[in-house]
Amino acid sequence: MRFLVVDDDVETRLLMRKLLRPFGDVDVAADGDECIAVFSQALKDHDPYTLVTLDILMPNMDGQMALREIREIEKEQGIAPEKRVKVLMVTGLDDAKEVHDAFFLGEATGYIVKPLNREALLQEIVKLGVSL
Repeated sequence: MRFLVVDDDVETRLLMRKLLRPFGDVDVAADGDECIAVFSQALKDHDPYTLVTLDILMPNMDGQMALREIREIEKEQGIAPEKRVKVLMVTGLDDAKEVHDAFFLGEATGYIVKPLNREALLQEIVKLGVSL
């Protein structure tokens, strides 16, 4: 199982890596641009991610734009909807517009509000169909 943690906050990346490492390999990215580069490379290497956790507020490309770009790449690659990567938005934004945009414009598969809680995070991941 492979995870990609995308967050501009170093402490959050370290915490997420620590929480997810027992369940698989964990790569990190600091912003949306880096996320897209790493995600695209994983597809080219035929070693796609199982789950991407994605913050919304980041420099360069924000999480909402990165999510839409991920979905566009998957469409271009001909990846069937049921085979697409699970994307869990992990953000401090508990805002109806952001939630709406994540699910309806970006096709996110989950949304969790910081601060991170280990149990809530793992429950949400399992709810997305990722077996831990």
